[in-house]
Amino acid sequence: MRDDDKQAIVDALGPAGAVKFEEPMSRHTTLRIGGPVDAWVEPDGVEALARVRRVCAERGIVGRAFGSGSNLLVRDGGVRGVAFSLKKMTGVRVDGAEITVEAGASTGKLLKVATEHELGGVEFLGGVPGTVGGGMIMNAGTYLGEFKDVTVEVRAVDDKGAVVVRDNAGCGFRYRHSDIPAADVVTGALLRLKTRPRGEIEQAVRDLRDRRKSREPHGVPNAGSIFKNPPNDYAGRLIEACGLKGRRVGGAEVSPVHANWLVNADGATAKDFLELVEIVRAAVVERFGIRLELEVKVVGEDS
Repeated sequence: MRDDDKQAIVDALGPAGAVKFEEPMSRHTTLRIGGPVDAWVEPDGVEALARVRRVCAERGIVGRAFGSGSNLLVRDGGVRGVAFSLKKMTGVRVDGAEITVEAGASTGKLLKVATEHELGGVEFLGGVPGTVGGGMIMNAGTYLGEFKDVTVEVRAVDDKGAVVVRDNAGCGFRYRHSDIPAADVVTGALLRLKTRPRGEIEQAVRDLRDRRKSREPHGVPNAGSIFKNPPNDYAGRLIEACGLKGRRVGGAEVSPVHANWLVNADGATAKDFLELVEIVRAAVVERFGIRLELEVKVVGEDS
């Protein structure tokens, strides 16, 4: 990125946030993998975000949003352009049965606030990492539900710096996916929940967390489930049936605990990880004739 582009970004943001240049993305992904991004920008509100996006549009600088990096693999060469982080935009406001939440709020914070107000509907977030913005884009969920079940509208700033509001249907929610454009930066959402006794909410969340804890690896960098479940089956079952638990490429490993979790066992690179992904895919295709689709998002350039 040219020096004048960097200065333009700094000027557009002003005092309303923070910016870092050549920031290692390994600091911002739960896999602890990824080369540097040209500019890491943390606006503290929608107006600041829109200003920077307009400047980027004028200068031909690409940009995209990054949440907590819990569902993300960044290639070793890093990311060109701007990475927008909404870590300074974490507000949650309750009005009756409706919750207005900013995209940088963690899924845990949203669940906590809903529980305190005895509002059910987001129990599916128990133990699910990440931010609300990222959760909206991928329609995050568990067997208890998903974001599409409770979302009224989603707000975003597009790549020209304009504010866009989409209703539920306009988001195109489906299994672990949405039609929200990749170029948009989701800034918040309006959710509609239902009254539910706090004790019932807490029990449902406790059951979900216990189930996840008993089945998922802990204490090692990971991005959660790597592949989407194919129709009427489970990716983990297919991978395990191929005898791939514990298979490694460099520092990347198919978890011995859950086969649909590929983890950073020992200083893995993105190259290691992607090679292991293809080994898993090839084995499942050969045995079952099914090509697994990635749930984790892959971005950036090779080194």
